[in-house]
Amino acid sequence: MIFDHEDLDIAVVPAENKIVAFPKENFNDYVYSAQERLFKYLGKRGIIDPNSIQGGSVFMSMEALMPQTEEHNLVQMALLNLYKFIEDERPSFLSRKAYEEEEERRLTDPGPEDSTEFDPKKYHDTQKGSLRAAMRPYGIGSIYRI
Repeated sequence: MIFDHEDLDIAVVPAENKIVAFPKENFNDYVYSAQERLFKYLGKRGIIDPNSIQGGSVFMSMEALMPQTEEHNLVQMALLNLYKFIEDERPSFLSRKAYEEEEERRLTDPGPEDSTEFDPKKYHDTQKGSLRAAMRPYGIGSIYRI
């Protein structure tokens, strides 16, 4: 099991010759695209069979089969390529985390550039609403009086 990815937990299962990508405990919008990038990356390098990519038995998981070979140790190759994939993704993790922290700071502690001066005279009139109290209604309502 590899837990270093921000959105995925990745399992290499040598007994079944497959790689499974599980979402972390927070199901966000980034999970599916991260799984798609992972399996495209592994497919281009020949670690998995791209035709075998399918949904797993766990909610929002994806899995793919590793081809059978006697020449190479596929588990070692898979681990090396998973390391490279996670290292390639690390800058996006850091920029997303920095963006989320900055957005939280901006919303919880806005600076002078994010706010305006409050002027009640500018936004509040002395007369409110569209019906004036002193005016009589027009039409048939003014004929019948109780």
